[in-house]
Amino acid sequence: MSKPESPKEPEKLWKRFIRSLSFETTSTHLRSHFEQWRTPAGCVNMRDPNTKPSRGFGFVTSAPVEEVVAAMKARPHKADGRVWNQRGLS
Repeated sequence: MSKPESPKEPEKLWKRFIRSLSFETTSTHLRSHFEQWRTPAGCVNMRDPNTKPSRGFGFVTSAPVEEVVAAMKARPHKADGRVWNQRGLS
């Protein structure tokens, strides 16, 4: 008898804090930039809830950890005339 296969655990998602974004940078810009390594699970450019302009920071969520490490090693990240800073959160 063969052993039943155990269900695969979902890949851990790694969240990175991205700051120094241009006020023109959108979530779509973030996603297309980080697609160089792999399509991110999520990209959010934080916006003022009332006036809607960018607050200059956002978050990128990705997996696997190798993709996150590759993106971190590829610093500095530049777009829209700014150098982005990133820090891993999880």
